[in-house]
Amino acid sequence: MKKHVLIIGMILPLLLELAVLLWFCFSHTEKLQDTVVVNEVVQDAQNHWGNMEQFQNKTVLDFVVLDLEGTVLYKTKENLSESIHAAIQHKDTMLDLIHHGTPVGKLIVYNHSADLMQTEKQTVIFVMIGAMVLQCFVNIGYFLYIQRTVLKPFQKLRGFAQRVANGNLDIPLEMDRQNLFGAFTESFDIMRSELKKARIAEANANESKKELVAKLSHDIRTPVASIKAASEVGAALAADEKNRTNYEQIIHKADQINILVTNLFSATLEELKELAVMPTDMKSTELYTLLENADYLHKAEIPPVPDCLLFADILRLQQVFDNVFANSYKYARTEMFVSIYHETAEDASRYLVVCIEDHGGGVEEAELPLLKEKFKRGSNAKQIEGAGLGLYIADFCMKKMRGRLDVENGVHGLCVKVKIALSTQN
Repeated sequence: MKKHVLIIGMILPLLLELAVLLWFCFSHTEKLQDTVVVNEVVQDAQNHWGNMEQFQNKTVLDFVVLDLEGTVLYKTKENLSESIHAAIQHKDTMLDLIHHGTPVGKLIVYNHSADLMQTEKQTVIFVMIGAMVLQCFVNIGYFLYIQRTVLKPFQKLRGFAQRVANGNLDIPLEMDRQNLFGAFTESFDIMRSELKKARIAEANANESKKELVAKLSHDIRTPVASIKAASEVGAALAADEKNRTNYEQIIHKADQINILVTNLFSATLEELKELAVMPTDMKSTELYTLLENADYLHKAEIPPVPDCLLFADILRLQQVFDNVFANSYKYARTEMFVSIYHETAEDASRYLVVCIEDHGGGVEEAELPLLKEKFKRGSNAKQIEGAGLGLYIADFCMKKMRGRLDVENGVHGLCVKVKIALSTQN
């Protein structure tokens, strides 16, 4: 209803303006004189000639009576043409006055066409101004209507979209079902409701997945631990070197299974936020033991560790080295070169760098940035089993310890630099 009123209010002034303009264009401003009335005035003037002081105008005409000398003998009002020349310019009607058969003067009837034209112009101007004022009020009303029914709801919708983008799905969208966009805004609130349901379902699914992985991790570790323990006993009691070597291989494979299960469990945590990393000050001498534990196949010669104070979580740092060495065992299967040195970054951060390089030839340069991403592996590892989680988790742990994990191609193969932050007490 309001919309119809506004439309009618906008159309009516336009139609009024158009009607006034058409009337002004096609109207005749030239007013024709009434000949009967003019003849009456002529007869009265001729009858009162010589006694014009007693002459009275009994009509609505405005006129001037002149004698032959051009003297004004009578006029109905001021500002009329008082000479033949002025009458000609003003397009007045001029008639001869005859008394006893002899011309005695002139009757000049005033032409009101110019006055009528001026009056019509003023009328048109006033009507146009009134129509434009009405249009202004209608436009203001229409703007306020648009502001209330369109702009304001869309402003609310923008704030609602920002809340949804920020993850706030609990606050419903205020809406007016009678509004022009009521159904449109209602669909957005339905979308919010469905997103909330999907978010809850996703959270439940993730929780179930984590519970399943945690249970499987525990169930897998138990028999693996038994296998490892039995293999250690078998290796200790082996009668010859061949059997001892076989038992050691079983032990190494059990360790690999433990690492894979640990990585799989860590990767299922929500963006790894639940993976506890609690760095503290630790002595660098403990680093040697961590590297020895990670290199259980003894593929590398571990150099002396410079004496300093590190800032790290020993448990997570061990996990980082385990993942790095396990990757080298799996993909390169070569000897490894380990170097340890100090480094100061461009931002003045100080690190103790443990550089671990294999002799496997490295990977494509374009693949290097992807190796630290989740489930990403080099193209040369397609035929080898693996989940692509080791470097991803190692990079996360190093960042939590204010350190870094850099992966690059070295001289002989892939080079992984574990940059451990120095303690502020150094």
